[in-house]
Amino acid sequence: METALEIAAAVRARRVSAVEITTAALERAERFGPAVGAFAVVTPGLALDQARAVDAAVARLGADGAGAPGLALAGVPVPIKDLNQVAGVPLRAGSRVLAAEPVVPEVDDGTVVRLREAGTTMIGKTATPEFGFPPYTEPRTGPDGAVVAARTPWDLGRGAGGSSGGAAAAVGCGIVPVGHASDGGGSIRIPAASCGIVGFKPSRGLVSTGPWGVEGNGLATQGVVSRTVLDTALALDVLREGWPGDGPSPWSGERGSLLDAARDGQRTTTARGLRIGILTEPVVAGDAVVHPEAVAAAERAARTLEEAGAVVEPAPVPFTPEEWLAFMPLWAVGALGLPVPDEAEPLLEPLTRWLREVGRGVSGADYARAVGDAQRVARKVATAWGAFDAVVTPSLAGPPAPVGSIRDDADPARDFEDQKRFTPWTSIANIAGAPSVSLPVHRAVVDGVELPFGAMLTAPLGTDGALLALARHLELADPWPAPPLPQV
Repeated sequence: METALEIAAAVRARRVSAVEITTAALERAERFGPAVGAFAVVTPGLALDQARAVDAAVARLGADGAGAPGLALAGVPVPIKDLNQVAGVPLRAGSRVLAAEPVVPEVDDGTVVRLREAGTTMIGKTATPEFGFPPYTEPRTGPDGAVVAARTPWDLGRGAGGSSGGAAAAVGCGIVPVGHASDGGGSIRIPAASCGIVGFKPSRGLVSTGPWGVEGNGLATQGVVSRTVLDTALALDVLREGWPGDGPSPWSGERGSLLDAARDGQRTTTARGLRIGILTEPVVAGDAVVHPEAVAAAERAARTLEEAGAVVEPAPVPFTPEEWLAFMPLWAVGALGLPVPDEAEPLLEPLTRWLREVGRGVSGADYARAVGDAQRVARKVATAWGAFDAVVTPSLAGPPAPVGSIRDDADPARDFEDQKRFTPWTSIANIAGAPSVSLPVHRAVVDGVELPFGAMLTAPLGTDGALLALARHLELADPWPAPPLPQV
């Protein structure tokens, strides 16, 4: 499959049409999408209308597509995660509540606007767990409330992770080169690791929540999953264009493009002299069991950087599991704030209902303390890791989780604890507001099947370009294979 960079260049040069690219993506979605549970809905009519508009815009630019900076992603099929609104397309957010009475937005979300303006075509909305809460994508959106799981193409018995599981599944099996995603506790990096692709969580404030959204508690951000570091950087350059009312961006225009910054990773001296920390001890859940191949992934990334001239040293655990609980009231009150009428509460997943019940026990003073505690934890992370240009950890504690192995409808509190054990590092970057990337650097056979293991690099706030350069260096120094196609 071609990269987004290659597709956009070919469409702008009129070597291929956006309609041809979109048609091929729709055919792949029809072939592979159901097997991996990638889509909440496929939108061929909308996608082809957008493709025709792109082709018309390119035709007005001249034979070589010159002067088309506004079409940076010309003709690239990019589905939207079904937590973001797209005008005229029902929003279900992985919930039976919204499936019963779908919300049909009248306007596009700001992220959707930026992607559309760049020339993408939206072939569908990708699957997400209910309102994006757990790190698995197993919504009850099938007939009679049946679970429809997003699955990794490496092993259809294992999940694609969450909450951007549908997006990662779509990219992983080659339906699209880039998928829109979002991350409030690891929801870009978890599915990227599960599907063997690239998942980059930007710094807080890099991608605007405008013009309709607000920053809230600052944990979540928009982004993408992709197969290559350069495609991720290209998409982030599109998404980081702000809206009125935004605060200062951690990556200003004067610093150039993130794509150019990522390309700096092609220099052999990229890592020379950098200080890289490595931490394989679990942080969020002290009793998490870390698979030896997960450790091997982190060590492999650190070793590659060390061979390139970086200084690798152990990194400290930045805070205790008890201090992490500052995250919990913010998450629970977020669930309580969902616009769900009382009569629809029984339709919610047990995990969502449990989170809302926890939220009901959080007072205004409790919430204010939680905000302050989270900021204090963020400062502890910045202090503990301040000497490093990046810290390498495993992306996940183990391989992609078997479908249903974390979910526990009978005991959602245990479900939540098992989520922490599966993802004992990802939420550090959300609390700290730091950029963080999962890279599919390692593979190993588990239970007779080769599976991906990601290494995660987390860097100081605002160093997105430098982190993309490091990621690009790893991509070139230790290339990873494309995920296998699912057997359908």
